[in-house]
Amino acid sequence: MRLIFLTILVMIAFAANSILGRWAIGGGHMDATGFGVVRLASGAAMLAFLCVLQGGRPTEGRRRSLAGGAALTLYIVGFSVAYVALDAGLGALVLFGVVQVSMFGWGIVCRHPVAPLQIAGAAAALLGLGYVVWPGGQVEAPLWAVFCMGAGGLGWGIYSLIGRGAQAPVAASAVNFALATVMILPAVWWFGGGNVIQPFGVVLAMVSGALTSGLGYALWYRVLPQISGPVAATVQLSVPVIAILAGALLLGEAIGGRLIFGSAIVLGGIALVIFCPPQASSGS
Repeated sequence: MRLIFLTILVMIAFAANSILGRWAIGGGHMDATGFGVVRLASGAAMLAFLCVLQGGRPTEGRRRSLAGGAALTLYIVGFSVAYVALDAGLGALVLFGVVQVSMFGWGIVCRHPVAPLQIAGAAAALLGLGYVVWPGGQVEAPLWAVFCMGAGGLGWGIYSLIGRGAQAPVAASAVNFALATVMILPAVWWFGGGNVIQPFGVVLAMVSGALTSGLGYALWYRVLPQISGPVAATVQLSVPVIAILAGALLLGEAIGGRLIFGSAIVLGGIALVIFCPPQASSGS
């Protein structure tokens, strides 16, 4: 029961990042890249503090750290800029859909065994995303915002792949957050960050960085060794659902039939990828 509770808590934290980002950026309390800087800096401070509590220090290989920091920067910029126009639930759907499909695609590039049903599942997930974000209907999804969130999902997918080889995940994350705080500065200048800064927006960014990102990631790394890979991948599919429901309750975002149907296709396709073993490709 304790493990189940911790896992649910982590998924809520991941979904809360979408809610907090949309609340601060979409609500006009803070500009997109300014929100990203505060989130990264707060996360770096929290993760460094956790490292000190564990008796260690933030450290990681230079090449891996630079790659992780760059991937995290891409995620934060895409995530933050997209929430200027996307609802929290739709943004989470696009984000985690692209994360799962990109990681699956990397497995194909690396020639990992792939079953035909897994390929069908990935195709279904892409079709579901396309259906949700296609112009028209009740769901408003500007293509530029979808592209930005897709770039953010790609960054998070790369960051996740890099992090799988980290010897000390919390320490490595602290380094990555610190580097990304510096790497994001050109994007802040390019997008004119810092023009909109309200106290409430800063509070939301700090909560997103220190709690739902810093503590959330640290708690996730604690849970991961206790559950299998397929279970870890599957439970993350609950994040868009939580974000959609929370967005409707807290932010008054609409939930239409198009979003529900498209979400079901995306989650069903990703579940097919996860649960279908490669051995299914052999006809016996």
